[in-house]
Amino acid sequence: DACTLKKKEVRTCPRAGNVRVSGRQLSASQANTPSASATHVTSLLPALAYQRTRRPRRVGERAKGGRTESGGSEHRRLRPSFHIASLRSLRAQLLRFLHHLPLPHISIYMAPSIEGKRPEVKSPMSTTCCNREEITPRYRVTVVGSGNWGSVAAKLIASNTAKLPIFHDEVRMWVFEEILPGGEKLSKAINQTNENVKYLPGIKLGKNVIADPDLENAVKEANMLIFVTPHQFVAGICKRLVGKIKPNTEAISLIKGMEIAVEKFSEATIGYRQDKEVAQRWARLFCTPYFLVSVVQDVEGVELCGTLKNVVAIAAGLVDGMNMGNNTKAAIMRIGLREMRALSKLLFPSVRDSTFFESCGVADLITTCLGGRNRKVAEAFAKGDGKRSFDELEAELLGGQKLQGVSTAKEVYEILSHRGWQAIFPLFMTVHEICIGQLPSSAIVEYSEQATNFSIVEGLAQYC
Repeated sequence: DACTLKKKEVRTCPRAGNVRVSGRQLSASQANTPSASATHVTSLLPALAYQRTRRPRRVGERAKGGRTESGGSEHRRLRPSFHIASLRSLRAQLLRFLHHLPLPHISIYMAPSIEGKRPEVKSPMSTTCCNREEITPRYRVTVVGSGNWGSVAAKLIASNTAKLPIFHDEVRMWVFEEILPGGEKLSKAINQTNENVKYLPGIKLGKNVIADPDLENAVKEANMLIFVTPHQFVAGICKRLVGKIKPNTEAISLIKGMEIAVEKFSEATIGYRQDKEVAQRWARLFCTPYFLVSVVQDVEGVELCGTLKNVVAIAAGLVDGMNMGNNTKAAIMRIGLREMRALSKLLFPSVRDSTFFESCGVADLITTCLGGRNRKVAEAFAKGDGKRSFDELEAELLGGQKLQGVSTAKEVYEILSHRGWQAIFPLFMTVHEICIGQLPSSAIVEYSEQATNFSIVEGLAQYC
């Protein structure tokens, strides 16, 4: 080890203020320069260097192995002795030297002390990591959206940016400005109380979460964007961001998941195409002991799972509203999963079957069909025999949140009609027709599945 202190290599000359290392003498000024080699580390610690000392001899005492005091020369013994030099000077020299060692934890926690600043150590870092780029905060994160799931995402991310040195501590969250009942602006309330009092009351977001009602200002410094808005608003938001974001900015879109807010165990899946390293960096940003994130090389599969499950959840809610029981609901979920897979494979033959067994697939489908907002509104729609529209129920039941299943069902219907695939996807077609009032809620279990030959899906995939 270049920094090992060896007694035989060091001699100090305290009177002259010089240090002798391995036979070469350095002046005090040379020893204190940052360019001094690691082998000269002892030059920064003159108070700890070994010196030749001589214990005073009592009167009449004979020296061991030597002559009497009056007899001439004597044998000198070496023993360690520590000089207490100026501690302030010693500390400054030590910190200056450590600042130039290739150890990131020293560079971060020690070097700023030279300038009189002492950073807060928030978590230990590996002492074996010598890549300075790994500890340079290079990534600024902005969450685009501030609903309940957007606030949950900001809370989760903020806890990790505060601990992981490659991310800047601050997390910006774009807030669609609203006026609260008391007349206060939502963004101001979030910054003052550190919680989203409208969409996620009672949950602290983290002091490093900053609510910003100005979309352009919120994203201008970010190079990692997280979209957490209803999908029908994404296109409009992206148009506003054209020319407003930094080059090579990365982005990810999220699906909902409320259990994460109260730190219950949950999972998520990130899909990527080629760059696994980028996907793993996103996983580091989200992953916590209670929120596990996996990465799969299947962007389209992950995206379609997160989209199509909302249509199936509408069907599940209709079944609940008509009190048809769990067996009927399970059958609807099974058929829905099959249609999800079939449409995904038709649109993108590269979609992997294994993706449907990730948390983004069957797991999220079950969760959404059991307790999601789409299921909730569809249940109310069926109980009212369709007398009240989905828009009315959305405004009444969701408190400003948006329903995505109805608009997704319309988009799926347009794709199926354009390509002539209506007969292959009876569940998707029926959900849309119920949503627009062409069929009663009971039609969800009255369509004939026997008229559909799902085996042709595999054959069609090669031509799409």
